[in-house]
Amino acid sequence: MLRTTVTAFTGVVLTTAAITPAATTDPQPWRPVVMVAVGDSISAGFNACGWYVRCVTRSWSAGDDPSVQSHYMRLLDADEAVYRNNVNLAVPGATSAGLAAQLEKAVSHRADYVTLLIGAQDACASDERRMTPVAVYQKRVSDALRLLRAGRPDARVFVASIPDIKRLWQVGKDSVVARGFWAFGRICPTMLSRPTATSAADRARRDRVRARVVGYNAALARVCAAYGPACRFDGNALFNQRFTLNHVSRWDYFHPSAAGQRLIAQRTFDAVRDWITGDDRQPALAS
Repeated sequence: MLRTTVTAFTGVVLTTAAITPAATTDPQPWRPVVMVAVGDSISAGFNACGWYVRCVTRSWSAGDDPSVQSHYMRLLDADEAVYRNNVNLAVPGATSAGLAAQLEKAVSHRADYVTLLIGAQDACASDERRMTPVAVYQKRVSDALRLLRAGRPDARVFVASIPDIKRLWQVGKDSVVARGFWAFGRICPTMLSRPTATSAADRARRDRVRARVVGYNAALARVCAAYGPACRFDGNALFNQRFTLNHVSRWDYFHPSAAGQRLIAQRTFDAVRDWITGDDRQPALAS
């Protein structure tokens, strides 16, 4: 991954204006026609099929490669109305600051189902001082979702937790090749600089960066709960996933490979299974 233009495979509580919850009853079964992916390079499928390129066909969200079994493919299995109406607006390198613009575009595409995964780049700054404060992150996500609610009041939103970037350090720090990519591309310096260092300062730095991601995920849970029953959070399923180097792209040892994209789809789908398939199993909601 190159400097700060791509994101990871991968608190302060801000009081925000409440978003009016959606109606709790649906007079008709939900039948999404347009699905939209918003977020960063993970949802864009970056490096999942080539050297430093978007690979939207292998996106866990809106991809149409059958090997990934994305949310889009699962929607398509349930109802052909969504066929070819999979729109990927995710931008490699995006932070929470760019989310509102993406959701404005989602409204223009008349989105019925939106997946949201963003925040790793807010933590993967050039140094710790540049990491987005949790309060700022929460406000940005809340404000962006308010735009979606205003423009597409019947849309439903799935919010994925940010993966544990310290887990990436743990699985890659002993790989000479991974360390080489991290150093050459200055990949997520806040977490991955000096990957073999064991000083107290370096250990504390990694813990602080991980804590910031934990804070972001807590903010996502709060914002999604405020949005109401039309929003589902994955309950930290993605953050808690213990992925391996087999799930990481060999192009940068940072972004999900095709296998990693498939794993994300698998781990996140339970949160919205009942929406998409009518399955009566309980969704993985945030506590």
